Amino acid sequence: MTAAAPRDPRDEDAALRAALIVIAAGVAGALHVGKLPPAIAALQQALGLTLVQAGFLLSLVQFAGMALGVAFGVLADGLGLKRSMVLGLAVLALASAAGGAADGVAALMTLRAIEGFGFLLVALPAPGLIRQLVPPQRVSLMLGLWGAYMPLATALALLAGPLAIAAFGWRPWWGLLAAVSALAAVVVARAVPVPPAGAGGTARAGTTAWTARLAHTLGARGPWLVALAFAMYSGQWLAVIGFLPTIYTAAGVAAGATGLLTALAAGVNTLGNVAAGRLLHRGAPQPLLLAAGYVAMALAAALAFAGPADGGAPPWLRYVAVLAFSMLGGMIPATLFSLAVRLAPGEHTLSTTVGWVQQWSSFGQFAGPPLVAWVASRADGWHWTWAVTGACSLAGLALVAALRREIATAPTR
Repeated sequence: MTAAAPRDPRDEDAALRAALIVIAAGVAGALHVGKLPPAIAALQQALGLTLVQAGFLLSLVQFAGMALGVAFGVLADGLGLKRSMVLGLAVLALASAAGGAADGVAALMTLRAIEGFGFLLVALPAPGLIRQLVPPQRVSLMLGLWGAYMPLATALALLAGPLAIAAFGWRPWWGLLAAVSALAAVVVARAVPVPPAGAGGTARAGTTAWTARLAHTLGARGPWLVALAFAMYSGQWLAVIGFLPTIYTAAGVAAGATGLLTALAAGVNTLGNVAAGRLLHRGAPQPLLLAAGYVAMALAAALAFAGPADGGAPPWLRYVAVLAFSMLGGMIPATLFSLAVRLAPGEHTLSTTVGWVQQWSSFGQFAGPPLVAWVASRADGWHWTWAVTGACSLAGLALVAALRREIATAPTR
C-alpha cells in the first residue's frame, strides 16, 4: 500500500487564509446585528421611532433566526456553502444601503427583516465551510476563532457606531456597513476556493432532497442537544450584556463610560472563544470545557448581581465578575460550534444542523432578556438576575451530561 502524500504546506497556508476570510466575512455580517443599538437615539430623533418600535427593530434579526434558522440552513446546504455566504453578504449590502435611504419606520423594519435573512445566509454555512477548507488538525482551532465572530462584531459596533453617528449621522453609518458587506462579498467570491466534494460533500448536499436533509437533522439526538445547550448560553449572555447600559445608566454612570464598559464586557467574550479553540486543538475534552463555562457563568453572575446595589460586593468587583461571566462563558459557543459539526448526522447536513442550533440560539436571545427583565421588575431591582442565569447554567450542565454520552458514540470528523 502506498503512503498518502504529505499535504503541501503552501496549500495549508492558503486554506488557513481562506478560513480567516470566512471568519472576517462573518464579522462583517454580524456588524449589522450590532449596528442598531448605538443608533436608536438618532432614529428616535430623525424618524420618530418609539421605544416599542425600537424593541421590534432589535428583535427582528433574532426573530428571523428563531423562525427560519433551520430552513435557511437547508437552503445553504442546497445552494453550496460559499455561494450562500456571498449571496447573504450581497443581501446585507443592498438592504443596509436601502435602509440608509429609508424615510419611515415601516420601510426600515422591512429592510431590517431582510437583513436578518441575509445574516442567516452568511452565518449558517460558515462553520461547515471552515471545516471543508482547513486540515482536520486545525478545525477546532479555527472554529474557536469562528465562535468569536458575534461578540467581536458587537464590540466593534458598540465602539465605532457612536463615533460614526455623532460625526456623520445614522444614514452614513448604514451606508458604511453596506460597503463593508459588499467588499466582503467580493473578497469571499474571489479568494475563497470551492472545496472538493470529498472535503465536505458539497455536491452530495446539492443532490440530496431538502426534506431528507431536514429529516436527518431533526431525527438525530446530537443536533437537539447542541441546540438546546446553545439556548441556555445565549439567553443568559444577552440578558446580562444587553441590560448593562440600563443598569449603569440607572446607577449614574456617564454615557461614554457606559458604552465603553459594555463594549469591553461584550468583547472579552472573544477571548473565551479563542481560548476554547486552542484548548480543543490541544485535545481538551469538549464536555469539560462546556461544564467549566456554565459553572463560571453561574458563579460570576451570583457575584455580580446578588445582594442590593448598596451592599454585597463593591462595584468594581461586580464589574470584574461581569467580565468573567462573559469571557469564561465564551468557551461555550466555540465548543458547541465544534460539536455541531461533529454531531451533524451527515456531511450533507452541516448547515442544516448549524441552522437548527442558530434557531435555538436565537430563541434563547429572544426569551432570555424579557425573562430577566420580568424578574427584575417583580423584585424591584436586578439582584435576582443570578437566579435566572443560574437556572440556565444548571440546565446547560444537564445537557452536557447527555452530550457526553452522545460524543462517546459519535464518529470522529
